[in-house]
Amino acid sequence: MQPIFRRSYEIRDHEVDRFGRLKPSAILYFAQDAAGFHCDQLALGHDILAGRGLFWAVTRHKVQITRLPMRGETITLETWPLPTTRVAYPRSTVAYDADGHELFRSISLWVLMDINTRALVLPGKSGVEVTGLLRGSELAVPNSLTPRTLSNERVCTVAFTELDRNGHMNNCSYMDWISNLLPSEFHSSHPVKEFTVCYLSEAREGQTIQLHWELSADGVLRVDGGREEPAGQNGHMRVFSAQLLL
Repeated sequence: MQPIFRRSYEIRDHEVDRFGRLKPSAILYFAQDAAGFHCDQLALGHDILAGRGLFWAVTRHKVQITRLPMRGETITLETWPLPTTRVAYPRSTVAYDADGHELFRSISLWVLMDINTRALVLPGKSGVEVTGLLRGSELAVPNSLTPRTLSNERVCTVAFTELDRNGHMNNCSYMDWISNLLPSEFHSSHPVKEFTVCYLSEAREGQTIQLHWELSADGVLRVDGGREEPAGQNGHMRVFSAQLLL
């Protein structure tokens, strides 16, 4: 099986913002969709892993954008796994326009989780082997984002349409929450150039997430999302953190 998987997508109305540009959440969707098709070819897709009591979960994303493609464009993604680490399965993705010019590239960090216990299953104990490839152009896996005191707050509740097949909030939906923190007037002249997202804990349907955020003078948007745990548990639980360059 080829270590590099390629798939093309036509950008449709629901994948762009009001200015016709590909949404950050759609970038993650395309990257994950291509990865899913590749995993199917590798006999490591959702249904096969579910039969073994496992599922894929992404813990970190970093995306660098050269140009946001527009509605109606057809883009081609290349995706490939990197060598497995002790705890995770990194994956690289690069997108090109119809002329072969790079649009964006990403690095993602994937782990295997137990369907029932929701506990991390290390590669060495999972029985899942992935042959990795290094092409020399991959982004470095981002470090975790340090919590900060951020001046603004918004409260969001996880809804049914934001869930994925694993029963928790889909990571693409976090990017829509983040994008909605700023109005159209700002987005019109500040398309996203780069973003990093770290997923720290599952968010389930009906849970209330407090988004703390702040936009710096140099165009860096920082967001930290968390929830209050029931009495007698861990208190405040960080759910995700993100940093965007706008």
